[in-house]
Amino acid sequence: MAKGLTKGLFITFEGPEGCGKSTHSRRIYEDLLSRGYEAVFTAEPGGTSLGSRIREILLEREDISFNPAAELFLFEADRAQHMAEVIMPALEEGKVVVCDRFNTATFAYQGYGLGMDMKEIEALDDMATKGVSPDLTILLDIDVETGLQRVGRERAADKMEQRSREFHQRVRQGYLYLAKKDSGQIRVLESTGEVDAVYKLVKEEVYGFIERHKGTG
Repeated sequence: MAKGLTKGLFITFEGPEGCGKSTHSRRIYEDLLSRGYEAVFTAEPGGTSLGSRIREILLEREDISFNPAAELFLFEADRAQHMAEVIMPALEEGKVVVCDRFNTATFAYQGYGLGMDMKEIEALDDMATKGVSPDLTILLDIDVETGLQRVGRERAADKMEQRSREFHQRVRQGYLYLAKKDSGQIRVLESTGEVDAVYKLVKEEVYGFIERHKGTG
């Protein structure tokens, strides 16, 4: 067990499109390694070989369409494999797992964005995760217009990013509601500022969390 931790820690990064979660999650992972922590970086969808195929279907294949239930099943299938193959083994080895999106995204996107029944999502998600939840979720918040503009400057939009502004507004409001409901796990950080300034907040939150968990079982 590295750096005074007595168990593995599961840290996820969430937020609307263009919030910078991929940048900041990868950066904190690299910083953890540089400080001597045993850490694993992964992402959803696509953290396994099966997941990469599912990601292609969900986000890239314009010739494949699906209804909301099928979309949910695909995300949860990706998660079930991800848990079994990557996340649980790393946690059992006492590592810090940093994940770019996890189940908070499903509640925000499929629950609030698509209006699916939250209890049905929770039941399916419990099967996929076996009840395991992140220890800390960093929610990087950004207004929808700014976030989508960022995405458009960096690359072509994927199928999820191409959805309506109204959909993305519902997703953002869903994230903020979930954070308010579970402020112990989900920490909201404003992400519209300069990248290094936002990352400074991320580091403070993550390392403060880790310090509080050193020596605890």
